[in-house]
Amino acid sequence: MKKTSYYEFTHRSNIRSGAGTHILVPDLIHALGGRRPVLYSDKGLTKAGLTKKIERLFEMAPGIQLAGVFDDVTQDAKSSNINNGLKYFKECNGDSLIAIGGGSVLDTAKAIKWCIHKNVNRIEEALAGNVLEVWPDATHMGIPHISIATTAGTGAEISGISVVLNEMLGVKCNLLNPFINSDIAILDPELTVGLPPKITAFTGMDALTHAVEGYFSNKSNAMADAFALHSAKMIRDNLHTAVSDGENREARANMLQASAMAITSFALAFSTLPIHNMAHALGAKYGIPHGLANAVLMPSVMKHLAPMYLPKVKEFALAFGMTDIPETEEQCLEKCISEIISLRRSVNLPDDFSEYEIDEVDIEEIVSAVQNDPSGQAFRIPEEAIIAVCKEVLGTKVRV
Repeated sequence: MKKTSYYEFTHRSNIRSGAGTHILVPDLIHALGGRRPVLYSDKGLTKAGLTKKIERLFEMAPGIQLAGVFDDVTQDAKSSNINNGLKYFKECNGDSLIAIGGGSVLDTAKAIKWCIHKNVNRIEEALAGNVLEVWPDATHMGIPHISIATTAGTGAEISGISVVLNEMLGVKCNLLNPFINSDIAILDPELTVGLPPKITAFTGMDALTHAVEGYFSNKSNAMADAFALHSAKMIRDNLHTAVSDGENREARANMLQASAMAITSFALAFSTLPIHNMAHALGAKYGIPHGLANAVLMPSVMKHLAPMYLPKVKEFALAFGMTDIPETEEQCLEKCISEIISLRRSVNLPDDFSEYEIDEVDIEEIVSAVQNDPSGQAFRIPEEAIIAVCKEVLGTKVRV
């Protein structure tokens, strides 16, 4: 961490954390000025009954009614989903946004809000790479907005970042604006108890990746480090329980809070993102869920880009709950990587992408995709490191 470097800290979202807090949604959106909110969700949540659970809250709510429900959101916040959701908002004459779900739904709603504010009709035409808007050029959007997290991983309910898959270009783009995040974020563990173990596992590892990338970023700072280290500890202490005992409300609540803290660190130090860089490129190309991509890639990227992690690894190891810290940074990093792999295996996640049957002949294309991915513009991963990581994670015999 650069002890004297300049940074800014903004945390605009109000967080309501605790079991049962989702019942506050009608009153909260009404208090924000919403009268005709559109509810965004996905088919999985609708099938699980969670979309209906929010709909029913409005049946007896005075002075407010749902203008409509849009649940055609699929993995990765695709540009087509955003365009369709934006069109639906206008057709419903909506005036506010409620999003329930994981990162894909929450990022979709944030992108829709940005499009409304910017008078954009097709997001892929306005988001062809990273878009960074900061205050005072970025201004309040005046569209009441509540996010309800159903996974503990992305932290999208409070972050001023929306990751959008531009289907026209085949790349994931980062939209950063301090006003796209929700006015109020609901962290209700009751809504996460039905999450399948595998999704609980890889979204939790996604949160850990946010903590790692925030802490080891070349733009890390005191605030980012504080959120990163404590969230990493909470994830290590609670992820296995949340996966193995999905009804454990305490573990679920702790993971939701850890996820929110981890993304805060990530956003504060947003710069050097090699794990996300590779995850975005592979996810866009092969349809690998983002959290799973991060879970598989994290140890290997840390190993093959060791100089980035060595200066601060001992403090991270202590916060992560490791004992018998090795004397040298190199040994400490090796042990940290081993601990992360052990955590990944304890929640039954794979060590590689063998299930996706990625062909060895794709290596050259993967290198190009990683180096051209918008998330890699602040730090270009050397080609030899990308190849080395691919050798370990693709799950196939690679000839280079």
